[in-house]
Amino acid sequence: MQPTSQVNQRIARLAAHLNPPNLQTEETSGLMRENCRAKVLHLYDVVNSPGVTADISHMDTGAVVRGFLGQQQLEDALTGMDLVIIPAGVPRKPGMTRDDLFNINAGIVKTLCEGIAKCCPKAIVNLISNPVNSTVPIAAEVFKKAGTYDPNRLLGVTMLDVVRANTFWIQPAEVLGLDPREVDVPVVGGHAGVTILPLLSQVKPPCSFTPKEIDFLTDRIQNGGTEVVEAKAGTGSATLSMAYAAVKFADACLRGLRGDANIVECAYVASQVTELPFFASKVRLGRYGVEEIYPLGPLNEYERAGLEKAKKELAGSIQKGVTFIRK
Repeated sequence: MQPTSQVNQRIARLAAHLNPPNLQTEETSGLMRENCRAKVLHLYDVVNSPGVTADISHMDTGAVVRGFLGQQQLEDALTGMDLVIIPAGVPRKPGMTRDDLFNINAGIVKTLCEGIAKCCPKAIVNLISNPVNSTVPIAAEVFKKAGTYDPNRLLGVTMLDVVRANTFWIQPAEVLGLDPREVDVPVVGGHAGVTILPLLSQVKPPCSFTPKEIDFLTDRIQNGGTEVVEAKAGTGSATLSMAYAAVKFADACLRGLRGDANIVECAYVASQVTELPFFASKVRLGRYGVEEIYPLGPLNEYERAGLEKAKKELAGSIQKGVTFIRK
């Protein structure tokens, strides 16, 4: 184990992959530079990274920002990184599901993960690229082929589902003056449609809902991304809220790397919580990524039915990712 002083010196070396560019990745990069735990921030893209790097470098924070452009600089971008954030890929447009993005984003994730396996195999990987239910299995298969797979260091980012659940919960609950950041709604399963399962029976602070409220909340949380896509009318998908959620989760990983105790968040990881090889649930983060995966806890009848729907959908998405690499 490395001395604490060495860990603290290296704690926030980051690689944010911007491939191809979009507002979400620019916002994520900017927010990461603002993070006081980020000391070195590497920005990689196949186009336009010099402009994004110049823009972000003007922020008056302590983080050193370096930009890398094109496949020939990917290894330089990744070397020495402790945390790699992958928001790469194309955004959704009206009428598209996350799964519609598979053919484009799967290849991008494969390329980036091959670079990680070669240049920073011990890095913790935060995978945001959709469809997360399939891209995390893709990353796992790439790392297995390279002989570097550590399931504790590969995390699919489902934080936006939690952020939405915490925010949407306040409206039907009519809790005046309560900050959404004080709310904790566990969201398990995956990161698309019916695989997103908010456990409203376990919300903190405790609250009871009518069946109608449960249906409304669950549907809105599951389709929050579509709500934004449709509101933007073809100009993009959820970028600002996703950037916020991405940085919130990355900060939790950084605090875990630093050795902070009791860092618990929901994430899509290799899991034995169900019979599926990957599943999102609460995990405890530490110096080596995931240190503990928590069981689902007591579920009510509505949640048990939702769990079965989620697992059925997840199984096909997971297999699709695995097949992409093994074919």
